[in-house]
Amino acid sequence: METFFSLLDRRARAVNSLLCVGLDPRAETVEQLRAQCGRLIEATAEYAAAFKPNSAFFEAHGPEGMVALLDVIASVPDGIPVILDAKRGDIGDTSEAYARAAFDTYGAQALTVSPYLGHDSVAPFIARPEFGAFILCKTSNPGADDLQSLMTHHQSLFEVVARLAQQWNQNHNVGLVVGATDPAAMARVRALAPEMWFLVPGVGAQGGDLERALTAGLRADGLGLLINASRSIARARHPSEEARRWRDDINQIRKAREKGSRGESASAPLLPRSPAPALAQDLLTSGCVRFGQFTLKSGVVSPIYLDLRRLITHPQILARAAKAYATTLRVHDLQFDRLAGIPYAGLPIATAISLEMNRPLIYPRREAKDYGTKAAIEGEFNAGETIAVIDDLATTGGTKIESIQKLESAGLKVKDIVVLIDREQGAGAMLAEAGYRLHAVVTLRELLDIWRESGAITVGQFDEATAFLAMPR
Repeated sequence: METFFSLLDRRARAVNSLLCVGLDPRAETVEQLRAQCGRLIEATAEYAAAFKPNSAFFEAHGPEGMVALLDVIASVPDGIPVILDAKRGDIGDTSEAYARAAFDTYGAQALTVSPYLGHDSVAPFIARPEFGAFILCKTSNPGADDLQSLMTHHQSLFEVVARLAQQWNQNHNVGLVVGATDPAAMARVRALAPEMWFLVPGVGAQGGDLERALTAGLRADGLGLLINASRSIARARHPSEEARRWRDDINQIRKAREKGSRGESASAPLLPRSPAPALAQDLLTSGCVRFGQFTLKSGVVSPIYLDLRRLITHPQILARAAKAYATTLRVHDLQFDRLAGIPYAGLPIATAISLEMNRPLIYPRREAKDYGTKAAIEGEFNAGETIAVIDDLATTGGTKIESIQKLESAGLKVKDIVVLIDREQGAGAMLAEAGYRLHAVVTLRELLDIWRESGAITVGQFDEATAFLAMPR
């Protein structure tokens, strides 16, 4: 009997494609849902190695939506595998029912499965070789590291999952979900599971880079990865052309990698993943960014308001922001002896970075003490040391200069200022003119692009915000 992955191998080779077209229909009615999926399947079938309908968008329409899911899966041409994205996983009897629903009722050939309850919860999905399961291993969402990167017995939890999946793969029908947003983790999973197929979300709007994902995850035979693309194809003016572009871009990188394996060119090193997509979501979750009408200190009315002081009430988000700062400091190879946080918003952020990087911290007081030590700068330091200045935002750069002058008056050297968000309203140029370098984890325009692409803000909000940023100051 043919296994699911032998079917997938055959399909991928037949159409020379590693593209998985995601079916995530945003529709108000079941009729629209059916029509969206039908058009997308018809337009992209010749380029798709597989289709992946997301059950949630059908379930949201109730019983009629589930009938539509049945019809959509049935409409996929014969020979193209269908992976139902439902992330099932429960105690034995329940998992058996989920497996019957996915494979026998709805007609999918594979299912995404959570391993959190252990082997007995996964076993019903992989009992029949002709049906497959993609086990959630290292996912692409911003909170993935909350659990998946926890260390246990000197290895990350996602590495434990990869090892267990190898053991469970007795019928050669187990794959792994590994996000493109962390290519270093993907490379590690590939080392642990050299023959498995990976379902790879996260390329594009979530910040994953296609070339780095393929470099990290392709098998030796040039297969083994299913690169999922959903909204970018569905929202394209010509989905067929967009699907073809995805397939061709993937194949171009595959060819370059094949040449590299023959010694014709060197493969590119893995770079840290962009923190921007996760940061964009965290800022919305924490309320650090809001849209509306806000009167600023200058009296100007802004359609967007950033308040990073709110980070202190969200410790996990603050910790992730500190990691993003640390990555920026390392990527730019900034040389410094101590960090200096600018009160008030920058101080708790700088403290979190200090803890993340195990580097000493000082800060210039906004008001000099007229009692006790009368210190203008708190914390230990030595004249002549180099300081990396930390703040939350960069707008015009004026407040940065004031704090830097206090540090330099104490005999300290300042070359670099690092912020979480650069509003791109003149701070970089002003600081450069004064002899300093501004580094930002992300720019406000990058965040606006991500929010627009993800649907977190409306086109009107995006246009208002970008127009505001472009206004002369």
